[in-house]
Amino acid sequence: MNEPMTAFRDSTILLTGAASGLGRMMARTMAAEGARLVLWDVDARGLEATHAELAATRAPVTTYVCDLSDRAAIAATAARTLADCGPVDILVNNAGVVSGKTLLDAADADIERTFAVNALALFWVTRAFLPAMLARNRGHVVTIASAAGLVGTSRLVDYCASKHAAVGFDESLRFELRRERSKVLTTVVCPFYISTGMFAGVRTRVPWLLPILEPEYAVRRILAAIRTDRRRLIMPRVVVTTYLARVLPVAAFDAIMDFLGVSRSMDEFRGRTPH
Repeated sequence: MNEPMTAFRDSTILLTGAASGLGRMMARTMAAEGARLVLWDVDARGLEATHAELAATRAPVTTYVCDLSDRAAIAATAARTLADCGPVDILVNNAGVVSGKTLLDAADADIERTFAVNALALFWVTRAFLPAMLARNRGHVVTIASAAGLVGTSRLVDYCASKHAAVGFDESLRFELRRERSKVLTTVVCPFYISTGMFAGVRTRVPWLLPILEPEYAVRRILAAIRTDRRRLIMPRVVVTTYLARVLPVAAFDAIMDFLGVSRSMDEFRGRTPH
């Protein structure tokens, strides 16, 4: 078996949104594989629970409470991270939020927070850690985007727009690094809904073709993509057809989304239950 191109062992990995869901699950595997973990989240209690769980593995874990909707907080936390932990080898921009409201129902603060966490934080966090990667000519920037970054749907106007921005962020950064002939890599991940609780209540009309993804499966695929330096991971594979479907007339494209149930997938959305 070929050795992974991006190894977790002995790598310093910064993972945002690590207090729960995919973030905590990715941290478990990375810790088990010998990574030095730096975990960020706004949820202090959840972050403490993640740290306590991983401490049992004796993996080096450092945690920072950081509000990713606050650019100044990101800058301050990044400075502390670099001073305490040194350069980051792998940056996983995983944190995300969803309001699940229509354009007119969403409050201004909902929309601003969605863009601050899902889109703008990518810029502020990556700008803080990319210079050291470039100086060493190695590193890996991972953007956890969404299938919502490829196709829009109702009750996700702000979320879809922010994830379209995330996909564009990764693609443009990839080209910038390529032009510089840098060995720093990027990976973007675009999954359909994952049953972590963040999207509790969502439905799919054709589960045999477009299933709600199990978290364990999603994490395995994401980590495999990082290890093998895969530039783009879309799951399930049927989501790739949205690229091809865009060449069709709008009415035909919309009909395909209706058939797949995408346009009504948020009708019963509840979201994560507050602790």
